Amino acid sequence: MRVSRQYLWLLLLGSFALSARQEFSLKLKDHLFSPARLTVPAGEKIKIRLINQDDTPEEFESFSLNREKVVLGQSQAVIYLGPLQPGEYPFFGDFHPDSAKGVLIALADAQWRAYQQQQTENNETETPHVD
Repeated sequence: MRVSRQYLWLLLLGSFALSARQEFSLKLKDHLFSPARLTVPAGEKIKIRLINQDDTPEEFESFSLNREKVVLGQSQAVIYLGPLQPGEYPFFGDFHPDSAKGVLIALADAQWRAYQQQQTENNETETPHVD
């Protein structure tokens, strides 16, 4: 009985660790990734939610990230990454490599904090557009 309790405890800790990852969205529409430059923190495990808004499937592929993931049309997929070293990691859509291109940029801690601060300031200065 003791072994099964320890096993259950490890499973719970593992599922908490996966859910604690920062999540980032990457959309695919008209065979284009948005954002084409996805900025994430280096040194942390992250989760990317790939949202395919096209009617056709696409395969997320990155040689530098050692990842490939097919996502059906009008559906979503999740890609777990990290921790990553600071740097740039190109990716592309294997079914539409001429148009579906992007780069994941992993920033070191100080750069990540400055990036987040800049994003916060940009969001605060934007004024809503009213038609």
